[in-house]
Amino acid sequence: MPAIRLIRTATVILAAICPPDVAAEPSPEGEPAREKSALIGDEAKTRLAELDAYWAEVSRAVREGDFKAYVATCHPEGVLVTGTKHMSQPLATALARWEKDFTATREGKVRGDVEFRFSRRVGDATTAHETGIFRYTTLVAGAEPKYEYIRLEALLVKRGGSWQILMENQIGPATGAEWDALQ
Repeated sequence: MPAIRLIRTATVILAAICPPDVAAEPSPEGEPAREKSALIGDEAKTRLAELDAYWAEVSRAVREGDFKAYVATCHPEGVLVTGTKHMSQPLATALARWEKDFTATREGKVRGDVEFRFSRRVGDATTAHETGIFRYTTLVAGAEPKYEYIRLEALLVKRGGSWQILMENQIGPATGAEWDALQ
């Protein structure tokens, strides 16, 4: 039974080195994760409010085609991981590719919108790891809205009082039902 002892030892070590203020309780399927009560203090409430404002700004920038504001939400050394394409690249490379979409939105040629829902949110005053789904909506005049649901894992850092995404992992597709379960 050495494997069981190894697992128990690893569990004890992880419990000792992972303080409770950065952990989140597992959530039942379809229910948003609740952070441990030790974390639900002023620091956690402040962090979550700041991150909610961060994601609202990302959504606003996409909806309005405000490329400069969107770029400001990204860390200069940020990385984009795209699971469906099995690739990783500097976020700056992806931003250069996405700029035309922001321009088209700003000029009214197309409308885009993005919303975020999370199943797990952990962090401290200057770091955050968020897991969930984003729904990207494309609206073209005369056509039905097109929805894309993408599983998301985001690593953010707070520098100079502002949150920026350091790593965006678009894990792969999700379903509308999975999106609805995160309400």
